[in-house]
Amino acid sequence: MSDIKNLLKQAGYQATIGLEVHVQLNTQSKLFAPDSNTMTEEPNTHISPITMGHPGTLPMLNEGVLKKAIMMGLACDCEIIQQNHFARKNYFYPDLPKGYQITQDKTPICMGGRVALFADGLSKEYAALHHIHLEEDAGKSIHDEGTDTLIDLNRAGTPLIEIVTEPQMEEAGEAAALLQEIRRIVRYLDISGGNMENGELRCDANISIKPVDAQELGNKVEVKNMNSINNVRKAIDFEIRRQLEMVKNKEEILIETRTFDASNGHTYGMRFKETMNDYRYFPDPDLPPVEIADDYLAEITSTLPPLPTQLRAKFRSEYQLSDYDVALLTEEKETAAFFDALCQCTRNYKAAANWINGPLKGLLNDKGIGIEQSGASPEKLAGLIEMVDKNQLSFSIASQRVLPVLLDSEDTALAIAGRLNLLMIGNENELSGLVKEVLLSLPNKVAAFKKGKKGLMGLFMGEVMKKSKGKADPKKLQQLLQKALNEE
Repeated sequence: MSDIKNLLKQAGYQATIGLEVHVQLNTQSKLFAPDSNTMTEEPNTHISPITMGHPGTLPMLNEGVLKKAIMMGLACDCEIIQQNHFARKNYFYPDLPKGYQITQDKTPICMGGRVALFADGLSKEYAALHHIHLEEDAGKSIHDEGTDTLIDLNRAGTPLIEIVTEPQMEEAGEAAALLQEIRRIVRYLDISGGNMENGELRCDANISIKPVDAQELGNKVEVKNMNSINNVRKAIDFEIRRQLEMVKNKEEILIETRTFDASNGHTYGMRFKETMNDYRYFPDPDLPPVEIADDYLAEITSTLPPLPTQLRAKFRSEYQLSDYDVALLTEEKETAAFFDALCQCTRNYKAAANWINGPLKGLLNDKGIGIEQSGASPEKLAGLIEMVDKNQLSFSIASQRVLPVLLDSEDTALAIAGRLNLLMIGNENELSGLVKEVLLSLPNKVAAFKKGKKGLMGLFMGEVMKKSKGKADPKKLQQLLQKALNEE
């Protein structure tokens, strides 16, 4: 149990948390306009009369956006609503040229569903979703140019899905785990980069507290402006503490929107919360209803890739891996796919996990590339693992000398090790000669060993390893040393 949850429990309260998560979809064009949907630092270059809200312009739905939204819904076990309508959400901001946002109100494209919470120490396995709907993004107001506010409309019209959870989470750890899993899912589906730092994934948190036995929820506060998962966690924890302190002081918790300041970890009031009536939703007259046919839905379903939850279950059951290994291997789709393919080439699944999470990951990090950009192949790495298992190579030589060459070569591990003269020395006559040389050079240590200083075995092993340049078979070497030292 987290410290905050324990603090609430001691006071007889519990927190209720719901998230509204916006995911920017990576289509080539915007939701209702042909403008480019790619990032650029040059303001107001990816715009058109539709984005600018010029009179007489008409929106047209981007089918690619519809497909990506359905994929997300299927990945979250949602019910796909097959007749969709778009609505106008009316409000005025300078970065919203039309004066309204096109969104979905009464008929979100996905209803219900759930997202797995994969993290240590949580009591819940899933977070329940209320719905997922489609909407267009607004532009960006920039306030860092003196007293002026600048408007960049490149982002206006960018396609979003908004994932709305049920208000059932009770601690910041659950919210953080939910965001981490959403990020994994959108990356596995290749519908978004899911990066919070550049706005591809954004989150608002609705937070309230109530007495444990109360039926009604307390007044909720919405917190915005959290640009990392860690900040979401900090903002929720701060807000729960703030509300609990207010309750203890018999102060009223106002329904409001607050902003999070990452520099001090505090939330601050922005405005009182708008109600649904303030937005005056009504069906958009320029967009006809969207019918999702059964065969279209079946086609999308058939193309879904393996998802994080499925691969985690597979890696645990088939490959008998720990949750720690599973977490590392399934964080990125490319790594998970590589590991799964590697396990078709070797039966030493634990070694396969160790190689990917250890030496291979270290090399790739040094190069600044992903596993898909490297020259690694499951077959070549399986060959290297087999050589270590068969004592043809020591692990240190395999990881430090052979693996770097393997990534940039068409040769097999065996060919590389042979060419570099790295194959382990297992020949008894050759090893016996090395043992004899070392023991003759250390007569005092040999005498001490025979008098009972058995810890000197490590010294002898190390000296022979140096002479063999790390290529001596450790098991055979130890046997030969024991035999030589025990001789009269």
